[in-house]
Amino acid sequence: MARASFDFTGETVLVTGASRGIGHAVARGFAAAGAAVTILSSGSGIHQAAARITAESGRACAALECDITDSAAVKAALAGMGRIDVLVNNAGLERITPLLDADDAVEDTFRRITDINTNGTFYVTRHAVPKMAQGGRIILTASIWSRVAVAEFAAYIASKHANLGFTRVMAKELGPKGIRVNAVCPGWVRTEAAMLSLRKMSLSTGRSEADLLAEITGAQVLPGLLEPEDMVPLYLFLASDAARDITGQAMMLDRGEVMA
Repeated sequence: MARASFDFTGETVLVTGASRGIGHAVARGFAAAGAAVTILSSGSGIHQAAARITAESGRACAALECDITDSAAVKAALAGMGRIDVLVNNAGLERITPLLDADDAVEDTFRRITDINTNGTFYVTRHAVPKMAQGGRIILTASIWSRVAVAEFAAYIASKHANLGFTRVMAKELGPKGIRVNAVCPGWVRTEAAMLSLRKMSLSTGRSEADLLAEITGAQVLPGLLEPEDMVPLYLFLASDAARDITGQAMMLDRGEVMA
């Protein structure tokens, strides 16, 4: 999985949105590196995900089922945790929200995306930070779309831009406490959410999914679609002592699609 060696033995890591996709791959990576991992998601599948990580790593992985848009629920879910060394704010929702969509349901989708990606990230961080000591690390999963924009993804892109602002504010606010905060900005990764977006884009434009995917990967300097496992080394690096002087940064991991 990882192409570099990291050791998180004795450390506790909390990963949100880890029932599948990038979050699950990152949680597996930390467990393989020796960490005690807790994963959190709003769906019951989080328990099966924890069981898979436990079986694979040989270390018990705890599961918390919680809707992060409910601050009180987040506080209650984290109450049983002791010290948190690393928090990975990965939970997020990606859907199209066309401005010109005549269906009022688009407004409900907009609110739900914003509530999860922006408010939920704030709630989890707010309740996790009191459990973090000097040397704590926070990593947000942002997106290349936190730097650029495409049509019809207003809520998702606005929320990911907000994540970058939040990263920078937290870095300044928590730096004096010795807590580092950074963001990872993935490009297109083969996840359920990304493939659903691809299907929606195909329906919206009338173009085939294969044609759209070829255009997307063609915009990269390095060819090919990223897999969730390709993301893991950067998260481990940012959480490691090798990155002890890095904070307030947004790291692009997109095979050269966006250079900023």
